Amino acid sequence: MQQQAADALLATQTALSQASALAVQYSFSVLGAVILLVLGWALAGFASRWAYEGLSRVHGIDETLARFFTNVLRYALLILVFITVLGQFGVQTASIIAALGAAGLAIGLALQGTLQNIAAGIMLLILRPFRVGEYIETSSVAGTVREIGLFATELRTADGLYRLAPNSTLWNTPITNFSREATRRNELKIKVEDDIDQSMETLMGLAKADSRVLKSPEPSVFIDGLGDGAIFVTLRYWAKTGDWWTVSRDMAKRIKLAFDENNRAALPDAPNAAPAKTSNGRSAAEKPALTRQ
Repeated sequence: MQQQAADALLATQTALSQASALAVQYSFSVLGAVILLVLGWALAGFASRWAYEGLSRVHGIDETLARFFTNVLRYALLILVFITVLGQFGVQTASIIAALGAAGLAIGLALQGTLQNIAAGIMLLILRPFRVGEYIETSSVAGTVREIGLFATELRTADGLYRLAPNSTLWNTPITNFSREATRRNELKIKVEDDIDQSMETLMGLAKADSRVLKSPEPSVFIDGLGDGAIFVTLRYWAKTGDWWTVSRDMAKRIKLAFDENNRAALPDAPNAAPAKTSNGRSAAEKPALTRQ
């Protein structure tokens, strides 16, 4: 009986000794892991802030793009810290890295279209073919840009509709930006049947009388074609982008009224004088002229 008690006491002492040794051993591992987590979290936050400030100073880097890159850097550092902490407890980190790589490959294949949109969004934010507030047109979409995201771009159409365009569709097609340049040119063509010189003087006078028509480049009037018993005369002038739409409408009305008084011309009647139609059936002259951002 005494022998059994002695054996039990010895086993208890041995277990306590082993537990004490394990506690001491893993306490240092836990303490090191906590220190690594705290330092890693602080380092990731500091590195992301430093990267954001640095990218914000780079000309042409959009804020959305700067935040995206800084978030990628922050989470990459946190994943590295997490793997290092697991190594403190004897976990084989090589297998974890391999598993993460396989998972990343699988996710990349599953989200191939989404990743294309992200890549296109990054290129759009870097090259800036359009900015918020500008009116653009592609082969499939047209409207005023409201927001440029990493996945898609929000637009407002001329008739007040909301349209969401994936960035890959905008990146892989030619883009016409109607608001980027400070000035725009316009042409109005009329048919003149008689008194060509007087008609050309009338057109030039109407252009010079409008203060919104730019003096440089100067407006010009020239013969643009011959028809059956008539000559086609074109008025070409430049206006600020913000005034282009209203000037084109006002000028067409004034020309029509001025020539109707003398019954000399009709607006326009050449086959190629009609304004080109856009993909949504609207005339190019009907696009809103926005101020340069």
